Formats: sequence, C-alpha cells, structure tokens
Amino acid sequence: MFRRLTRRLPARLRHRIAATATALATTAAGALLATGAAAPAEAAVPATIPLQITNNSGRSGPVYVYTLGTELSSGRQGWADASGAFHAWPAGGAPPVPAPDASIAGPGPGQTATIRIPKLSGRIYFSYGQKLVFQLATGGLVQPAVQNPSDPNRNILFNWSEYTLNDSGLWINSTQVDMFSAPYAVGVQRADGTTATTGHLRPGGYNGFFNALRAQPGGWSGLIQTRSDGTVLRALSPLYGVETGALPASVLDDYINRVWQKYATSTLTVTPFADQPAVKYYGRVSGGVMNFTNSSGAVVTSFQKPDANSVFGCHRLLDAPNDQVRGPISRTLCAGFNRSTLLTNPSQPDTSSAAFYQDAVTNHYARAAHAQMADGKAYAFAFDDVGHHESLVHDGSPVRAYLTLDPFS
Repeated sequence: MFRRLTRRLPARLRHRIAATATALATTAAGALLATGAAAPAEAAVPATIPLQITNNSGRSGPVYVYTLGTELSSGRQGWADASGAFHAWPAGGAPPVPAPDASIAGPGPGQTATIRIPKLSGRIYFSYGQKLVFQLATGGLVQPAVQNPSDPNRNILFNWSEYTLNDSGLWINSTQVDMFSAPYAVGVQRADGTTATTGHLRPGGYNGFFNALRAQPGGWSGLIQTRSDGTVLRALSPLYGVETGALPASVLDDYINRVWQKYATSTLTVTPFADQPAVKYYGRVSGGVMNFTNSSGAVVTSFQKPDANSVFGCHRLLDAPNDQVRGPISRTLCAGFNRSTLLTNPSQPDTSSAAFYQDAVTNHYARAAHAQMADGKAYAFAFDDVGHHESLVHDGSPVRAYLTLDPFS
C-alpha cells in the first residue's frame, strides 16, 4: 500500500547524499556526475534557510506543506515544522500506524508564505484541499503509493520536490520521476542576489502534457489518473504504468530488440565521465548478453537484455550500483534507452537533446514532460541528469529557496 520515503531520489541528489557521512540510504542507484565544490568556510551554510512559497496556482482552498526527510547530522528520519525545527518520528508499527501531523499551513491563492527548512535530505510535499496521509512502519516513514487504487492519498491532488541541504549547500529539484502532477517550480537565491529557477511549464504546458499522453497510441493514456468528478490528478510514471498494467509491458520491446541486434555486429562506446574522456568502455552483444570491456580488452561488466520495467526504472537488469564501473555504464544505457539514442549514436552518452525521443518507440512520458518545460529541463526518469538535462538547481551558499505553485493550464 505504501512505499518507503527513501525509495528513490534523483541521481545528483543521491550522490551528494552518498558523499555525506550520515547519508540517507536509498535503494535506487545513481549517477556519478559532479555536484559542485563545497562551500568555502567563510560562507558556511546555516542550520536552516528560508523557503519562500508562492501560490500562483489559481486554485481555491487550503494548501498544506510538509518537510520530511533524514537529518544529515544524525541519520534520524523525521519532519520539520515551520521554524525549521527537526522532530524525529516516533516508533512505527505493523501494520503501519498514523504519523504525527507534520502539515504546515501554506499560502492562500495569490499569497506568499515563508518557512524555514533544515539540513535534511528528503522531500517538500504540498497538497491541495486536504492533508496527506502519512504512516509509520517498523522500518520508518512510508509515503503515498498512488499507483495502488486503495491508497488513501489516491484522490488527493499533491506533489513534491526533493532537496538536500548540507554543509556544501542546497540542491533542490522539480521531479517527475514517479508522477507528473500539480505544477510547480523551485529556485535558489545566491549570495550575490541572483536567482536560479527551474520547473516552470511553458504557457499551456500542463494541459499540453496530458493532451500529448492522450494522443499517443500504445496505451500511454492509461497513465493518467482522474478523480470520480473528472478532475485530473496526475500521470503515473511509465515504470508504475508497467507495474500496474496501465501500460503494456511490451511497450519498449521493439526498440530493445533492435538495440541488441545492432550491437551484435557493432560496438557501443560508453564514455561515462565528462571530466574523464579517456575512460571508455566498449559494449558488444554475444550470446544474448552485452559485455563491456575496458581499453585492455578485459570484460568489466555484462548486461542481460533489459525489459521495459528495467529501462523505465533504471534498475533490475539495468541495476546501477554506486561504483566506478557498472553504475556509470548502466546509467548511460538507461538514459540512452529512455531517450532512444542508442541506435542513432554508437558513442554514449548522447548529450544533445535535439536527438532525444525521435524513435517511434521511446519514453513518451519523458518526451512530453521535457517538451512542456519552459527551460526543457525535467527529471522524468531516474538518470535524467545524464548530460545535465535534469530540473535541478544548486548553490553552495544559499540565501533562500523558492517553491512556486504554478497555474493548472
């Protein structure tokens, strides 16, 4: 019924966390892209920073905000109140028991409110109209799993941003890894007064995204969830679509088969680190398995032919451990499959977005999400940061963070 809060963070945030001694454990592996230098000592990051929340949604009714995550100084899971004070979760149960009410009253329509967020790695949830249902299991906090029809949050309109605030600064994103729902943008004000923002949709982008899914043959419209009154709530990620049967499990088979056929007679070259162009791995399919060799010709890792679940989730047959070989190769393969660039470019990663999603068989959810973003950036699958196409902002000395609830248009 529920999934653990720590299930998946975007790759760049995951590896910032992994570099922290008291990092949040996560089951999803991540990319190894650089996340920027640590903040200088004279610009130490304070214990909390302001988060300015602006409600431009145009919707009436209350908004509820939650700051949930893992305290990086102690490794404890918990929540923060409006002042940024951290509260550890009490013990959970089996079956899960209700969590303490961690909601913060958000701004009304057209208004702005400011709260403070502490040094956590976690999520900032927001919901419209009613509070979210959170519960505690024996292993800690669980989060809504709206792909389950019986989940108590299924008919609530909500979304979340993921963030990490630590001694090296702030990372905050707009994510569509699990679902595309209530529109929002995030930002950070730098010490010099400038701001960086991402996540805003193009004019008409919210409706444009859902219209694109409805028009796409092959079952993609099955990802859309609506309330009984017809209100569109969200589109599930294609991973959840495959897992629940809303999207056919064979949806990527044709493309995957063509890739495996191509590299049975040619070589796929992977250069996983932008700052290490001499590090290359060479993939060739033999006996149905893609083996990667290093420059000396030694096999360093191998992949069975993946299925759609593995591709959309960047896991299972495309598992990406937090290492220096298999993980970086896997994340590159995952990006190439989702963006359908593996047939057109034998040198990966392909970082030019002009070539993405051009095959008829592709991740049309990710294609539609990127197409509707004002800056073209999105986190539509777990390794969407390969080539820096993710909707993430970072600063080593953040003055404040921003969360803007955008119009449903």
